[in-house]
Amino acid sequence: MASADLRDELLCSICLSSYTDPVMLRCGHNFCRVCIDRYMDTQDESGVYSCPDCRERFQERPALMRDIALRNIMENILITQPTLTETGICCTYCVDSPVPAVRSCLHCEASLCEKHLRAHSKSPEHVLSDPSTCLEKRKCSVHKKILEYYCTENAACICVSCSLAREHREHWVEILDEASEKKKKKMRNVLQKLIKKRQETEERVRSLEEQRSKAQKKAAVEDKRVTALCTDIRRRVDDLEKKVLSEISRQEKEESLSLSALIHQLEIKKDELSRKMRHIEELCNMTDPLPVLQEPDTGDLCDPEEEGGDEDTGGHDEQLHDGDDLDVAVISHTLHTLCEVITGIRRGIYVEGPADTLLDVNTAGNNLLISDDRKAATWTERDQNRPETAERFQCNQVMSRRGFTSGRHYWDVEGSRSGNWMVGMCYPSMDRRGHHSYIGHNNKSWSLWRYNNQYSAMHDRKVIRLPDEISSDRFRICLDYGAGQLSLYELCDPIRHLHTYAATFSEPLHALLCVHHCSLKILGGKQ
Repeated sequence: MASADLRDELLCSICLSSYTDPVMLRCGHNFCRVCIDRYMDTQDESGVYSCPDCRERFQERPALMRDIALRNIMENILITQPTLTETGICCTYCVDSPVPAVRSCLHCEASLCEKHLRAHSKSPEHVLSDPSTCLEKRKCSVHKKILEYYCTENAACICVSCSLAREHREHWVEILDEASEKKKKKMRNVLQKLIKKRQETEERVRSLEEQRSKAQKKAAVEDKRVTALCTDIRRRVDDLEKKVLSEISRQEKEESLSLSALIHQLEIKKDELSRKMRHIEELCNMTDPLPVLQEPDTGDLCDPEEEGGDEDTGGHDEQLHDGDDLDVAVISHTLHTLCEVITGIRRGIYVEGPADTLLDVNTAGNNLLISDDRKAATWTERDQNRPETAERFQCNQVMSRRGFTSGRHYWDVEGSRSGNWMVGMCYPSMDRRGHHSYIGHNNKSWSLWRYNNQYSAMHDRKVIRLPDEISSDRFRICLDYGAGQLSLYELCDPIRHLHTYAATFSEPLHALLCVHHCSLKILGGKQ
């Protein structure tokens, strides 16, 4: 009964359970930390503290000292005797008090503590196993004998009598431990595969999470870019509105001042004419002929200079009549700027200008003619006899001088409606010799391919057919290096997206042209 007595010594007198984080009072008695804390809390009001076991009093609330030795003992007992806490199976023969069983005998169908295990029979027929409450399951239901073998044909555990019976006599049987080890080996292999699959799944999840994070970051960047673009558009529209309204106001003021001056001149002339009319009427009403005859002729009453002035006034009046409207041409020209802004947005050229893309003659194949402005490549049957170098393409290709390692760029190209051509971007490390040196035929280049009037996108020899209704002969290649995107567009109205490559770029990207019985020309850009 030593084990039972030892367990009693390891029980807290407050909760009557095994010690948890044991602490000790100055009197030497041990308790669970939580239990003694709660007990002391009930004594706070009275201010008198005492030990629950020996009733020793303390003037102040006693400090709790951690009992490391007792804690280590508890941990060792829990490790070496887990059956009591984990299985709860007690010895069959300890009837006075429950004692944890350490083994079970399949022959006796009993569980044994350490004491009874030492006195138990060591005969081979007494098979010992881990403590179990279902000992009946460890015996054959037919012969009531211990299950010792495993029939591989029927996948069943059998006893020695079963192995000699007709239904198992010709079957391959194995000892339970051996069969168990074989099955464990298979299960370990399955476990390794499952672990590998789980790791792959976790890696896939991480990859998708990274893609989601990149998409979110890119969306945030695009939000800012679009917001800035719209803000700029609104600012430009506001500026244009102010400019147009200011121009209208200016023209209205000039026109008003000019007309006011003319009206003033005509008012003066009208008064003068009224005065002359009154004078003539007075002469006509006179009965005395002498003043009438002494008055100059009526034709002389009109000043020749005034007549000339009438002509001048009439001419000016006619000039005003011709320009009585506002100068709509100036206003329309100002408003046309807005149309250019909107057109630029539709074509995707508002934010960034075209990339400076010039061809590098040192990379051009010997059946290519390169224009003087380094913007066009034309196929020719005549060999150009350029020196053979490591950077020169053996096929009809030419690469741009400039490469891009960051940012966003685009460049436009115009292709022939006859022949075959390819255009795109590549790493400078791509092969310059052999069939794999063609753009799109390797993993270091991305292309737009025109072959037999059919357009395709190709990378690493993987071809993606593009729509058949491509009508334009102008195309745009847009590079977003940081985002890992290379997009192809047809320059129609409106601009049309054809395909976007997604990649993680690791080298500078250069423009690349390939022609056969045709030509390609780079549009725009700076020289």
